[in-house]
Amino acid sequence: MLPICLVTGFLGTGKTTLLKNIVAQNRDRKIVYLINEFSAHDIDGAIVSAENPDVVSIPGGSIFCHCLVTEFIGQLKKITEERSGVDGVVIEASGMANPKVIEQMLVETRLDQHFRLATVISVLDPNSFLKLRRTLPNILAQVETADVVLINKTDCNPPEKIEETLKTVHELNPVAGCIPTVLCDVELDLFAEHVPRGLQGEYARCRDPNYETFVTEQPFDGGKLEAFVQKHADDIYRVKGTLTDEFFDCSTAGVIRTSQPGATPALAWIVKGGLQESICKALETVAL
Repeated sequence: MLPICLVTGFLGTGKTTLLKNIVAQNRDRKIVYLINEFSAHDIDGAIVSAENPDVVSIPGGSIFCHCLVTEFIGQLKKITEERSGVDGVVIEASGMANPKVIEQMLVETRLDQHFRLATVISVLDPNSFLKLRRTLPNILAQVETADVVLINKTDCNPPEKIEETLKTVHELNPVAGCIPTVLCDVELDLFAEHVPRGLQGEYARCRDPNYETFVTEQPFDGGKLEAFVQKHADDIYRVKGTLTDEFFDCSTAGVIRTSQPGATPALAWIVKGGLQESICKALETVAL
């Protein structure tokens, strides 16, 4: 049976960085990467496919919600039918995903006859984890499901936050291995033997009231946009994509801007539920 490595983690924790590291460490293996994004604008899939051609993208929601689970199941079936010599599948779930349903989903769809869940990796940023754990329950579910928890961005967080995160993770999931990392720089056994724990979950609603997502394609000045998202930091969970000639990435960890000549404006936004209209209207003041 083909082993599955499931990577979870909230927005901006470093999942895409981990995926790029995994690709670099496993160039001698034939691994299919299935990238799921909550936004309809496929950014992470394009980033990973630049490193490895065996990438399948499923944007526009969570693979564990009713609206995308059928497509997710279909893509897994295609892997067994159309791709030969595959060593395993690495799935990057949306940052909002609740992965507790994956064990029963494989059984209910009979995909457990072709796949085995090998390893579940959860990536945490202590800053966002401690800030949002009481308001966004899926963050806790990602930890509870994990075999391995990467406490990432330890270089950007004070020791007391890291210690509190480790303590909370141990309380939520005493059997998970915890590894502090910087830039997710770690070598992992992707396809180890997952120990089923009988976790039960429900498929998420297609419209989670905690979040709203939209895409903007108008040009923004990078400096003004950075000031805007910092001003609205409590209401904006993620902004990721391109401005004119630069890549823009905003998360609870801060804003990263890097030169990307030739890029055209396309940003994926994930904001607090109910605030899309007001944020879009406020954005008019910083558009070029």
